[in-house]
Amino acid sequence: MQKEKSYIKSTNSSYNYLLLAVLALFTLQSCKSYPSASEDTSQSKVKLDYSQLKYWAAHPDKSDPSDQVPESESYAIPDTDTDIFFIHPTTYTSYKGDVMWNADISNQDLNDRTDKTTIQYQASAFNSGGRVYAPRYRQAHIEAFYTTNRAEGKRALEYAYNNVREAFEYYLNHQNQGRNIIIASHSQGTTHAKVLLKEFFDGTELQNQLTAAYIIGIPVAKDEFAYIPTCQSSDDVGCYVSWRTFRTGNYPPYGSGGDTTSVVNPLSWKTSTELVSRDQNTGAVLRNFDKVYPQLVDAQISEGVLWVNKPKFPWSFLFTTKNYHIVDINLFYMDIRQNVVERIEAFKKTIKN
Repeated sequence: MQKEKSYIKSTNSSYNYLLLAVLALFTLQSCKSYPSASEDTSQSKVKLDYSQLKYWAAHPDKSDPSDQVPESESYAIPDTDTDIFFIHPTTYTSYKGDVMWNADISNQDLNDRTDKTTIQYQASAFNSGGRVYAPRYRQAHIEAFYTTNRAEGKRALEYAYNNVREAFEYYLNHQNQGRNIIIASHSQGTTHAKVLLKEFFDGTELQNQLTAAYIIGIPVAKDEFAYIPTCQSSDDVGCYVSWRTFRTGNYPPYGSGGDTTSVVNPLSWKTSTELVSRDQNTGAVLRNFDKVYPQLVDAQISEGVLWVNKPKFPWSFLFTTKNYHIVDINLFYMDIRQNVVERIEAFKKTIKN
C-alpha cells in the first residue's frame, strides 16, 4: 500500500513527553490497590490481529508521528533495506478511574498520548534509517515497576510482552521479506526488547539480519546476551547500545549496577569513561519538536550510568529532577539519527564482504 502523507505536524504538542513524566512522578504519590492481573487482563490472552493498522502506532502503510523530521516540512521515507522495530515505553500512568494492570488496547485517549509523545519524540529519531514499525500493545501500568506485589507486576509485564511477540512474529512473517532489522526501545519497551532479542536473535539465524539494537532506559547487563555484544564504536554492527541518563554526580536510588551494567556513551558511541564534551552533541529535541538544541549536554559513563550536565533551555529552571530518564533519547536525538545511518552503511559493507 502506498503511504499517503496527510499527517499535519504539531510543532508544539500539548502532550509534552517531559511534562508527562513529571505528572507521573506526582501521581505515584497516591498509589492505589489494583485487581489481580488474572482478573483484569483476561483480554490479554486473546491475540491481536496485527494485520490491522489500528494495532500499530507506527507503520509504513499509515501516516503517523514517527515519520516526522525536526525542522522540516518533509517526511522521512528513506530508501534503505532496513526496518526499525520500535517498542514504546510506558504511557499508561493514570491512577484515575478504573485502573487495570494492563492497558486497554482500544483506549483512544491513551493511544493519542502514546502517538503524540513517544512515537513522535522517540521513534522518529530512528526514521533516518528505514521503515518504522511500532506496535500497540497492552502495556503494563507504571505501577508494575513499583508495586510490592511483585508477582502481579511481573505478570502484567509478561502479558504486555505477549503482544510485542505477536506483533514481531506478524512483522517477520508478512512484512520483513529478508530486510535488515534495528530493534529500538525505551524503558518498559526495553524490558520487552531484551526478551525479544533473546528469543528471536541471540544465537539464531535471524541474528544475521540484526544491524544493531538501541535498548535504552533500563539496565542491561554486560552478559545479558550470549551472542549479541555491546557496541564498542560508532560503526559496530550486530551489537547493542544502552544507557540511562542522570545529572552529573547522581546515581539511581535503586542502585547503579556498577561494572556489571553495559553503558555506551551516545556522544562517542564507546564504552570508555572519559568525559565527552557537549561540542560533540549534535542536537537535542525537547518540547518544540521543530527546535533542535545543539551542544546541549556533555556525557560521561560512571558506575553503570551516563552522567550529563544540567541542560539549559527555556524554562529549564523548572527541570529540577536529577534523573533524566524521560529524555534518555531526546537529549541525543540528532546523534542517534546520524548513528543509525552510519551503522546501516557499515552493516551493508559486512554483507558485501
